[in-house]
Parts: sequence; C-alpha cells; structure tokens
Amino acid sequence: MQPSRPLHLTRLAGALAGLTLLLPALLAAPASADEASAAQLQSLEAALNGEGSLDSVLESGPGIDPQLVELQRRALLASFPDARWRLSAGRSLRDGRKTVDLQVMGSRQEGPTRYRLQANQQLVLSSNGSRINGQTVLREQALLRSGDADLPVSLQIPDAVLTGQRYDVDVVVDEPLNGAIMAGGITAVNGQQRASFTSPGIDLGALGGGGIFKTVQAPFSPGEQTWAVLLVHPQGVVSATKLVRVVADKSQLNP
Repeated sequence: MQPSRPLHLTRLAGALAGLTLLLPALLAAPASADEASAAQLQSLEAALNGEGSLDSVLESGPGIDPQLVELQRRALLASFPDARWRLSAGRSLRDGRKTVDLQVMGSRQEGPTRYRLQANQQLVLSSNGSRINGQTVLREQALLRSGDADLPVSLQIPDAVLTGQRYDVDVVVDEPLNGAIMAGGITAVNGQQRASFTSPGIDLGALGGGGIFKTVQAPFSPGEQTWAVLLVHPQGVVSATKLVRVVADKSQLNP
C-alpha cells in the first residue's frame, strides 16, 4: 500500500479541520440577541454560494470577520470547485432558541480519482436585526470520500462531553471486511491547525477489528476537541473530522 495517496487526501481535508463551513470561530451568541430571520438565512446561503456579498449579511464583531469568512469560503472552493452551501431551519432547543442546519457538498477530480465532500453543522445564529452577528456551533461533522461508492462508515463520537470525562472515539466500518486489509488512524486537531486549515499528520496502522476504537479524556476546562480520521480500504478512502464540545454542565450536553 502506497502512503502518498491517503496522505494527500488528508491535505485535501485540511480545510475540514476548521470551521470553514460558515464562520471562523466558535462563538456564544448573546442571550439578548434576536434570531436570524428566514430572509437573512436565504441571503447568507446566496452569499456563500457566490450570489451576493457576505458583507451585506454578516457584521464584523468579536469573532466574526466577513473578510476572513470570504477567504475561508474561497479556500474551500479551491479544493472543491463545485461546493455548494445549503441552510435550512432546524429543531428548536429546550430554551426555545431555533437552530439552523448547514450543509456543504462538493467534489474534485484528481486524475482518475474523484473526491466527494459532505459536511454538516447545527448552529444557533444571532442577529442585530439587519445582519447576523454571532453563532453557537452545536454539532459539526465532515466526511471526504474517494470514488463513487459510499463505504459505509459510522463515526461513533459524541457531540458533547463533560470536562475531564473519558469517552470513546470509535470509527466503525458497518459491513464485514470479508478478508479485506484496511488501514487507518485518528488524531486530535489543535486550535492552531483549525485556524490555519492545516491538516494534522495521521499515522496509519493495520486494522483488524473493522474500525478504529480509542478511549480519550476530555480537557478539564470547557472548550472543544476536534478529531481527524483516515481510513484506507480497498473500496476507497474516507477522511473525516468531528467536533466534540467540552462542557461543564450536564444540561449543556443535549441543549
């Protein structure tokens, strides 16, 4: 097995290690802020897809820089030229706040190999009435696959854990290997790598149990952890990232 192709795949997935889908930083939306309206969501979706200006939808403020968002959007398009953003209304939280589901899908061709991206976020967006000025990211996951067939893979990684908690980070191939040889690896992505879209190095090892199974410990301070995964299978290669929120209060595990 030649390592160059899967390692190159991780470089393609480097943008997934940051919040490239919408905004550059994990923010807590002000409690007194208004929710983003349906019209604002439509305008934001259009701007992300190049049909308008982000400056007219986003307001610069703590953690939000429309120019940086535009640079991140272009960086993602450089890797996936046909990427499209889609925003839709999500479920309401226990405190009544409405969520927004954001999806990005795109692809690129490298020689005979086609890479396909699917990424999702669940957000709470705040507004000052005219422009969106804050966000809270509740869930985030991205998958990058090679080829046209979807290797059935489940990321069994929680969306949120308590500070200091030990938890499982499992990536499972849902179908029997039937004698196939598979390699894989998983590693944490630090904040600097997320901010600079730098893909971490992932050491690959032979997998005999149908996936990757690891127990880790959350930090003792609230924040987040991001995990990057790489699986190399005869049917294709899968790269993924998953954001885990680290919270101090049990009520924040499932808002």
